[in-house]
Amino acid sequence: MENTKEMEQSGFPRSFWTANLTELFERGAYYAMASFVVLYLGQLGLGDYWPSNLNGILWSLVYFLPILSGTIADQIGFRKSLLIAFVFLAAGYFTMGYPVWFGGYALNQTVESSMSAGSGVLVPVILAIVIIGIGGSIIKPCISGTVQKTSGARATLGFGIFYMVINIGSLVGRGVSFVMRKQFDLSYIFAVSVFFSIIAFFAVLFFYTDPDKEYGAVTADKKPKKSVFRILADMVLVLKNLRFAMFLIVSSGFFFIYSQVYNVLPLYLKKVVELDPAVDLITMANPFVIVFFQLLITKKFGKMKPINSIVVGIIIIGVSMVINLIPIFMSGGVRSLTFGEFIPLGSLFIILTVALIAFGELFTSARTYEYIGAIAPKGQEGLFLGYANLPMAIGALIGGPAGAFIFNEIMCKNAVKLESGLLELSPLWNSMGWLILMAIGFASALSMRMYNRWLQRNPV
Repeated sequence: MENTKEMEQSGFPRSFWTANLTELFERGAYYAMASFVVLYLGQLGLGDYWPSNLNGILWSLVYFLPILSGTIADQIGFRKSLLIAFVFLAAGYFTMGYPVWFGGYALNQTVESSMSAGSGVLVPVILAIVIIGIGGSIIKPCISGTVQKTSGARATLGFGIFYMVINIGSLVGRGVSFVMRKQFDLSYIFAVSVFFSIIAFFAVLFFYTDPDKEYGAVTADKKPKKSVFRILADMVLVLKNLRFAMFLIVSSGFFFIYSQVYNVLPLYLKKVVELDPAVDLITMANPFVIVFFQLLITKKFGKMKPINSIVVGIIIIGVSMVINLIPIFMSGGVRSLTFGEFIPLGSLFIILTVALIAFGELFTSARTYEYIGAIAPKGQEGLFLGYANLPMAIGALIGGPAGAFIFNEIMCKNAVKLESGLLELSPLWNSMGWLILMAIGFASALSMRMYNRWLQRNPV
């Protein structure tokens, strides 16, 4: 107990700050390329569906595999796990850029509908998706686990700092990515990701210490080692719980819509609004909103019941989709310029969409963990919280192909290709796509409300 008191009195230990610095670089690496994955793969000739499908698989791996990688990290130690993870990430990002850098393939100026890429593109891209997914899944439990173990009684402050660092890393990664792709070409977003991953590797190698070693076994909160059989048994135990399984399905609606920030929105910008959209700068609206409004939202709405907060967040994300109807019917349409002839109207509303999604996230993300803790069986809260990222994995896995379908088959129905290469969409079908996305969000909010009422009527 002495070590615990000493930790609480002396401030956060070195491993806490090193973990946060590492997370800043890791998030910088990830978000340097995240906004452009579907466009990069589309410009490599992967057609209408492969880019979004692969992007959905990437996000699903990152959010599903921590169930396994977290247990492995507990057994071999966070430091070794992080070093392995950053080797995977650097290799994965490098492999993603390989077809352009060394494979002799050039990026098309536009994203074409037909599939023209061969095995020389597909093999390294699929390999890269798997490697990045594995590496990213190892990072999550190690960094969040370090923050938890080193925060002591100040866990709220510790995770507040951690969440802030994530969004600063997101801003830095997107900003550096913008400069590099403008200076060279789009493939160099992956060079930025490799660079940040290497920096993070050396930060761990030279400065990071496992929190268990830094403070000894007394404060380590050691977990019993689990076999693969035990992990699978736990998974069955969790997923056969009807109350929790229903929550995973219902809450995945939010993340289905959220995943469209990286699927439908980039495609809409690139193929409909402008030939060279600054998707990295546009999606900066998300971390900006979170950094500047997190404390205000927490202060004003922190006492709201978790389920009500989650429902509000889902409604906000539904509204964020439907506001894109406005420029469709305004004079000049989505490509009319605004703000000193600088930003197309469609891009401006996509910025507003991303900002609203961030507000929805502020109402939803943190409260989801609180709600899971409340509905989990007594004594199994920790086990169930370990599966809190599954809705994101489900939403992303379905959101990739479904988002591509909504864009290509609904929004672009009866579209006319202009001389510039952009698509002139039918206002009817363009509107229908955004209305469908809004309807999915509202249906998710309604089903979440109905689910909560069912829980109240059927207490354990």
